[in-house]
Amino acid sequence: MNQQQKYILNLQRKSRERKREQAFVIEGRKMFEEAPADRVKMIVASESFCKSKEGAALLKEKKFDVVSDSIFETLSDTKTPQGILAVVKQQPYSFEELLGKDRASFLLILDHLQDPGNLGTIMRAAEAAGVTGILMSSDCVDIYNPKTIRSTMGALYRVPFVVSEDFAGDIERLKKAGVSTYAAHLGATISYEGADYKKPCAFMIGNEANGLSDEVAALADCKILIPMAGQVESLNAAMAATVLMFEAARQRRN
Repeated sequence: MNQQQKYILNLQRKSRERKREQAFVIEGRKMFEEAPADRVKMIVASESFCKSKEGAALLKEKKFDVVSDSIFETLSDTKTPQGILAVVKQQPYSFEELLGKDRASFLLILDHLQDPGNLGTIMRAAEAAGVTGILMSSDCVDIYNPKTIRSTMGALYRVPFVVSEDFAGDIERLKKAGVSTYAAHLGATISYEGADYKKPCAFMIGNEANGLSDEVAALADCKILIPMAGQVESLNAAMAATVLMFEAARQRRN
């Protein structure tokens, strides 16, 4: 295995390498097609993909490296590799970009999320609901984790996000900018349907097992609850976030 291939493997497997290199690996046709061209650093394709009609069309007039199918399987993070991957530069966003420019701010505040699939699903739903940005605590799972990337289905390229080193301070900054914060909290007594989300707002979503930390929940302007039937105590973090986001989207459409 050459140095280039070791570099790709390190980016796939190690969060600290992705942070140090400010780059990440994407796989598959959809993620490749949607990747901003000016951020693509390197393209690698398998021999069989290059020989296919689909591969020839996708790679036309692009500079890329070809590896054997067996080497590509080693580089891939998926069980069924699609034959195309790329190294992409990370996109830094400013705090101001989270607030949105042409519409009322509509944000998610994510506290200590640990499941990469959850985070990716939340980002995908956030784009669909019209969220302007996502603020994440520094102890959230890496947004550039391969599983997270796949779960975003391309939303990673389009939804602004900031990983905060001063989470409480940045939440206060949002509030000073006129954003009302709503904490999804099991101890709340107010139904999520009773609030007005047409104004600048942000939903606070906590850890999959423990919910919001007490410190973060205390920063909320209002604690809200998603009423549930049966014996279910809580929803999956991604599901809860989606319910809240689409209620805000519904209100804003009307």
